[in-house]
Amino acid sequence: MSLKPADPAFLDALSARLPADTLRTPETRYLEEPRGRYKGQAAAVALPRNVDEVAEIIRAAHAAHIGVIPYGGGTGLVGGQVMPDGPAPILMSTERMRQIRASYPAENVIIAEAGAVLADVQAAATEVGRLFPLSLAAEGTARIGGNLATNAGGVNVLRYGNARDLCLGLEAVLPTGEIWHGLSRLRKDNTGYDLRNLLIGAEGTLGIITAAALKLSPIPASPGTAIFTIRDPAAAIELLSLARDAVGEGVSAFELIHRQGLEFLAETLPDLRQPFETHPEWCVLIELGLGKGQDAEEALADLFGAAMEAGLSDDGVIAQSEAQRLSLWSLREHIPEANRRIGSISSHDISVPISRIPEFIPAGWAAIADLEPSLRINCFGHLGDGNLHYNVFPGAGETRADFEHLRGEVKRIIHDLVFEFGGSVSAEHGIGRLKVSDLDRYGDPTKLAAMRAIKNALDPHGIMNPGAVVPGL
Repeated sequence: MSLKPADPAFLDALSARLPADTLRTPETRYLEEPRGRYKGQAAAVALPRNVDEVAEIIRAAHAAHIGVIPYGGGTGLVGGQVMPDGPAPILMSTERMRQIRASYPAENVIIAEAGAVLADVQAAATEVGRLFPLSLAAEGTARIGGNLATNAGGVNVLRYGNARDLCLGLEAVLPTGEIWHGLSRLRKDNTGYDLRNLLIGAEGTLGIITAAALKLSPIPASPGTAIFTIRDPAAAIELLSLARDAVGEGVSAFELIHRQGLEFLAETLPDLRQPFETHPEWCVLIELGLGKGQDAEEALADLFGAAMEAGLSDDGVIAQSEAQRLSLWSLREHIPEANRRIGSISSHDISVPISRIPEFIPAGWAAIADLEPSLRINCFGHLGDGNLHYNVFPGAGETRADFEHLRGEVKRIIHDLVFEFGGSVSAEHGIGRLKVSDLDRYGDPTKLAAMRAIKNALDPHGIMNPGAVVPGL
């Protein structure tokens, strides 16, 4: 059934059922996304304070066949939080629902509302002597509901897993307005279909997450950070193997950085301190988190010695203080900002089987060079879990506008190559609206049919984030 716009009569009737100031005219910030590829539209922004108000809004939208766009921190990179066209929807922001409802340090659990900023969840965990390990560049503005809705990854997936792996239970409002009270703190609950994992990663197309029971971990007694130059990506994989052999699951993060990323940082953020006088072709940023009685700095020194002996590395910096640790991480965390300032033609959040990464990277370089030799590629990311950000930029002195006509072709070249290598065209950012056609092109037909069946069953009027994720719906 076709959706209808949220007209003044509907908004007036809905407003009468809600506390004052719940519905507002949307500000520009709600209608933009970070990469500037989409401009959204909405008849109103709803700012509910609790799950009951969310349910009231969804029930009304379901009955009237009006679309609802879930909105967390607005940091998503695939357009899932903006609806460029179609009947004017309601935009549902969770920003007022930001309480930490409870902490259970003995159980390693914290319960947070969907609007809680990720950094605030991390801080609340620290206050009770625990670690919430989800960590990403936008953690100061991203909200936990959006992190779960997109199954966010970040730098610690290697050790702790994606957002999905850090969630025990959910409270959510389904597309009919029914509330699912699923805030379980249980590690074992084998009672039928897992609705939690269905909603996580669904990007708001199957309902709105309003709160979550999240897993915590012990704070490592001995953290350590280092950056090592490496010969090439194959050497990085060997180094990762050496590190795991030495400290097991003590490897928290293992980030691959290419010379192009360091050059972009020097060009756009010249005040940012870099660890090497001459930019190496490749380097890796390593984070260890060890237990009592272990010394992370000593382990990193031993690892560097082994890497040198094996011919994998010839230079490195091991942080000697917390300030140095933060400085090294600042380098990695500012790469996306440098990329934004340069202006990519096409950005690719991809994953490839780890053993095939050394083969994939040069294959992509060659394919893009055949299209346009002046283009630059910044390849960086979470090597430890096979997730690369393989972004294509204009040549020096040129702008992305000069190559806008090649954007679709660049994307097709990289994504076709990813598919050929047995990888995924969406590793951690989700599908949103940007990659719906990619999912249709590369997705397994049986899986796509099942996705459509689930969407139709749970959201018969198609009101939840229409146009996102599911091809053809």
